[in-house]
Order: sequence, then structure tokens, then C-alpha cells
Amino acid sequence: MSRAGVICCFLSLVLGLPLLGVLWSGQPLGRYLEFPPRTHYVQHEPFSWPVFIVLTLLIALVIGSILLRITSANLRPSSSLTQYSALNTQHYCPSFPWWGWLGVGWTCFWWVVAWTRFPGLAAVQEHTFTPLWLGYIVTVNAVTFARTGRCMMLHLPRYFLSLFPLSAAFWWLFEYLNRFVQNWYYVGVAERSALEYVFQATIPFATVLPAVLGTAELLTSYPAVSAGMDQFRPIHLYNTRQVSWPLLLLSCLGLFAIGRWPDYLFSLVWVGPLLLVVSLQELAGRQTVLSSFARGDWRGVWIPALAALVCGFFWELWNWKSLAHWEYAIPFVHRFQLFEMPLLGYAGYLPFGLECVAVADLCLSRRLSGGVETE
Repeated sequence: MSRAGVICCFLSLVLGLPLLGVLWSGQPLGRYLEFPPRTHYVQHEPFSWPVFIVLTLLIALVIGSILLRITSANLRPSSSLTQYSALNTQHYCPSFPWWGWLGVGWTCFWWVVAWTRFPGLAAVQEHTFTPLWLGYIVTVNAVTFARTGRCMMLHLPRYFLSLFPLSAAFWWLFEYLNRFVQNWYYVGVAERSALEYVFQATIPFATVLPAVLGTAELLTSYPAVSAGMDQFRPIHLYNTRQVSWPLLLLSCLGLFAIGRWPDYLFSLVWVGPLLLVVSLQELAGRQTVLSSFARGDWRGVWIPALAALVCGFFWELWNWKSLAHWEYAIPFVHRFQLFEMPLLGYAGYLPFGLECVAVADLCLSRRLSGGVETE
């Protein structure tokens, strides 16, 4: 299957399966297609200590084993870290670029605008998300440039600019899936017509992929962040096609059922598309974001996941006091909030980072793997 075929199949399944599940369960279809989305119709389950404890232990087990590996690798001399540091030194730029300082100043200015209510700035206080994240993107690229002498914004400009329209389409897909689980909703936004809503939402959505992939590129310049992950636990699958078919079926069933059981399957909004694109790529004989598992190299998974978590922290931080912002309604675990996000909700950023890389790799043919750029 060609790349275009994989993309078309992926979009058809992601867009069609939840609607088919709603029709199968006999629910009214119109409320899921309401635009702009205003109606709240999912009644979420209350907080549950057993669910919270079980999920906390599972997340701690996975993340703890990775952090333990990284910590132990950093505590002993590593030839791979030395080689990587030497590689970066060849391209090292000793000063922070002037345009990076502009990015820092721009970000700080819009942060003040976002969190204050000065009457003279009332006209722009509802629209601070995009300028904040444009400043973040420029700043992250500047730090990467200062550390390595290269950055995506300057040295891969076509790829960098292509991320913006792809990002807008990418996040609209998650907005669509959220209609079936209603885990987040927007407040402080004035009533808009459908056309106004599309225009004003698409612009901030366009910053997601440049932010996550720019952060991933920066993190690869710090070898200590992924120390030991290039020789972690290999996962050998002797017949990947036989595994891919059940994985494809599982992801399809999950997306089909999220509208029927949103409180129990809401996590599939983040995991389902990832499993779907990986299984389709594998069946098409293409490399996936998980392919490096076979040789025990987890850097291409850990770095994007961590990058999305870093961006997630700033998304939630800047969202917290902004006039126009989003809030959450997450079943079973909606407690211990850090800003607006319940603490366990941050785990959703980890697979989201992989989805960012998988979609960018599928559509634009470039991958960050352990700090090495591949076209």
C-alpha cells in the first residue's frame, strides 16, 4: 500500500468508525456533528479510588523502569554519550541567537497579556494562545541552534513550514474524536459562526506539531535525557504482519465503541489512532515509530513522548489563567489537578507525542531517531 493509501485508509477509519458505533448503539447522530460544538451530553462517572490507584501503579511501573534505566546509564561512563557530545561539538554555536531573544521577549509579553485583564488589551486577551506558542517555537529552535549549530526552523524550512497546516488538520481530528467522549471543552470564548469558529480555531491548532517536534529536536541535543535507551529491552516480533492484523482490529473496535462507552474507552482517543497508523504502516511494509523496538532502541519513542509531556506542561500552564481556555471532565480520575488537568491526565501526552512523530513521518517523510535526522 502506498503512503497515500495508508493516509486515506487511516482517515476513513478514524472518521467513520466512531459514527458507525453511534449509529449501531441507536444514539442520535446529530449531536456528534454539531458545529460549533456547544452541547454537553456525556455524563461522566465520578472519581474512583480503585481506578486511580491501579492506573497510577501501571503508569509508575512503565515510567519508573525507563527513568531507572536512564539514571543508571547517567551514573556510569558511556561511550555513546561521549561520541554524541563530540558530534554536537563539531557544529556548536557558542552564543544564543538574536532572534531567540526576540522569541523569549515575545513569549513573556504574551504571557503577561494572557494572565492579566488590562482593559486596553481586552480585544486580544481571547487570542493569546497562538502568539504564545509561536514564541515558544522560535525559542526552542533558538536553544537547539545554540547547542548544535542547527535547527529545524533554519535548516529544514520547507519541512518546518509544512508542519503548520499538517498540525491544524491533525488537531482537528482530535477535536472530532473528543465529540464522542467530551473530555475537554472551551470556556471564555465568544459565540462564533461556523466559519469564524473554523478560522479562529485552526490558527492555534497549527502550532501543535511544530512545538512538539521542535521540543523533541531540542531534547535530542541532551544525551543524558535518553541515556541507555539505545540499548534497552528489545521487542522481537518474528511475524509482524500476524501481529499487525489483530492490532488493527483492536484499534478499529476501540474507535467503533468510544461513543457507546465513552467513560471506559476515553483513553483510546489518544491510543487508538496511534495503534491504527502503526498497524497500517506495518501492513504496508513501511517503517513505524515503533520499528526501533526490535533492536532495543527506545530513543525514538521516549524522546517524542517526553517532548509532548514538556509541551503539555506549558499548554496547561498558559491555559490556566487565560481568558479563553479549556477545562476537563475526565471520568474516574478527575482529582489532584495541576492547573486545569487532573494529574493522571498528563499520561495522555506520552502516546500523543508518538502520534505527532508518526503523522509527521507518514505525511512529510522525516524522523527524529535518537538525535539523528533522517529523510
